[in-house]
Amino acid sequence: MFAGFDIVILVLAALVLLVLFAGIKTVPQGFNFTVERFGRYTRTLLPGLNLIIPFIDRIGAKMNMMEQVLDVPTQEIITRDNAIVAVDGVAFYQILSAPQAAYQVSGLQNAILNLTMTNIRTVMGSMDLDELLSNRDTINERLLRVVDEAAHSWGIKVTRVEIKDINPPANLVESMARQMMAERDKRAQILTAEGLKQSQILEAEGRREAAFRDAEARERAAEAEARATQVVSDAISQGDLQALNYFVAQKYTEALAQIGSATNSKVVLMPMEASSLIGTLGGIGAISKELFGNGSGGGGSAASTVPRQPAARPPVMRSTDN
Repeated sequence: MFAGFDIVILVLAALVLLVLFAGIKTVPQGFNFTVERFGRYTRTLLPGLNLIIPFIDRIGAKMNMMEQVLDVPTQEIITRDNAIVAVDGVAFYQILSAPQAAYQVSGLQNAILNLTMTNIRTVMGSMDLDELLSNRDTINERLLRVVDEAAHSWGIKVTRVEIKDINPPANLVESMARQMMAERDKRAQILTAEGLKQSQILEAEGRREAAFRDAEARERAAEAEARATQVVSDAISQGDLQALNYFVAQKYTEALAQIGSATNSKVVLMPMEASSLIGTLGGIGAISKELFGNGSGGGGSAASTVPRQPAARPPVMRSTDN
């Protein structure tokens, strides 16, 4: 049997082991433990092996320092234009200061959740429905700024707040679909009208350009006609009557060509003397001889080559069928 001294040694050894076990604390990676001495915070234990004073110090709060996800439940929100929508979201946060998160707020996750839900109602309730549906990034940014600023005193860093779903009522969705179709029809009509307008403008510009070109062509033709008339007038003033005969014969021939090419002419009356036309053509031949000479190279007199005009004949009536 053990003697009394042996029993004391065993008790002391067991007590030492108990003290060592109570004073050695292992903190896992990603966590921080707070140490309280007689109920008051003294320090924070970092990941790894740590020692505390047994029976005097104790572990207070075990704080998760990793980024955490908090699901925001669905809630109904009334927008500025009195539309009711169901909204849910998600929040990401991380504890930066274990003592502040442990002792500055009671129920950390519940506090962050209620803070996020309240600010979602505040931010989204100040916007119209169309703005709410089209500016989700703006909403997320405003929520993150407001919630992070409010949770800063708790030693919390809110890294992201995201709106997951925005669900308007079914009747409101149908109304929005009809409004979208009406807006698209309106845009299509506007585009069609714009296209017709541009087509008419281009057509009018084309007509204007064509009229300008026609006027320019008529002006140049008139200038050529005036120049030719001036040449003939100068020749007449110098006593050269053959130029006048050439000019009259040219106009005479053009008039006959226009009369003969008319599609509605069945009978063409020619109240003229054939001998006059022949005499005029003779004048043209004389002019040509004066300019280019006869076949032998000698320049004869123009007046001697004009044939004698025959006697006048009665008007000729000629029938032309189309």
